[in-house]
Amino acid sequence: MERSESRLDILPGTLDLLILRTLVSGPMHGWSISERIQQISEEALQVNQGSLYPALHRLEHRGWIKAEWATSELGRRARFYRLTASGRKQLEVEKENWARLNSAIGRILELA
Repeated sequence: MERSESRLDILPGTLDLLILRTLVSGPMHGWSISERIQQISEEALQVNQGSLYPALHRLEHRGWIKAEWATSELGRRARFYRLTASGRKQLEVEKENWARLNSAIGRILELA
């Protein structure tokens, strides 16, 4: 299956930022997080399950998110992830780092 030209690869290290930002709006299960990122990016970003769940476990291990079992909107049990206070602080750090990186890359591209 060919990748759509309108889809972009998520840069290494940015998935954590996207997940943390997505969870600001409230607890979500993994599938909802993936769908929300795709929706907000207007289908440009797609998070595959093979990347999403290891990232969620990594963020949980770092204490930036917390997971709890609950019933999804489809009536199935699912792990719902929520942002912790530590995760909110880390989100601000990640946003600042992203802004600096974006600015630096922009300056380089302007040279061309």
